[in-house]
Amino acid sequence: MKRNAFKHDLAAGKLQIGLWSSLCSNIAAEIVSDSGFDWLLLDTEHSPNEIPDLLSQLQAVELGTATPIVRPAWNDTVLIKRVLDIGAQTILVPYVQNAEEARRAVEATRYPPHGVRGVSVAARASRYGRTPGYLAKANDEICVLVQVETGQALDQIEAIAAVKGVDGVFIGPSDLAASLGHVGNPQHADVQAAIKDAVTRLKAVGKPAGMLTGNEEEARRYIDWGYLFVAVGADVGLLAKNADALCKRFKS
Repeated sequence: MKRNAFKHDLAAGKLQIGLWSSLCSNIAAEIVSDSGFDWLLLDTEHSPNEIPDLLSQLQAVELGTATPIVRPAWNDTVLIKRVLDIGAQTILVPYVQNAEEARRAVEATRYPPHGVRGVSVAARASRYGRTPGYLAKANDEICVLVQVETGQALDQIEAIAAVKGVDGVFIGPSDLAASLGHVGNPQHADVQAAIKDAVTRLKAVGKPAGMLTGNEEEARRYIDWGYLFVAVGADVGLLAKNADALCKRFKS
């Protein structure tokens, strides 16, 4: 049974530094997975990633340092089942608005009687049936992160965090900014205040908080506020910014 390093380190209160991956490339994922990051988010919500693409990316990152996290496109039992069956052990479920939706996300990752995950006896997750007792032990290594990204969800954050099986709560800065009336401006004072309030409330109930930013100064501030799993950049941003800068140095 493969140990989920991210889940256990997060539960132990260890800071987990990650990177967002939206390039939908097994080669790109393999390269950045061995950079030293603790986790790598493979996105399907805002990236043209599908199950065959994810499978090749999961295979590519196995020798790297980063634990792969998959964000399914929606809080959907079938999507989550397919992601787990190809070997993902940690998922980030988008747009969770209340405790019931958080509970539904957790149940999609658990086999009966604790949930509704469909049973496959020969999926990649169990090494195609070679992992002894996989069905009995799988739940222990599954990590569920839920994404809070609206003002409505913030009002319910303690109830969401209290759902059994939720291992962490990720604050989505861009959608939160839009929800609060500041679309495209997560740096707005009102949004930053909400982000700080969210981690304060999550710390009070003992639930790890997560965040994404491509700004190093912001990332350090979020860590200082108490965010425990923080994506400090994205592969798309790294490629675009460095390519732009290289070109500018020669063409300016």
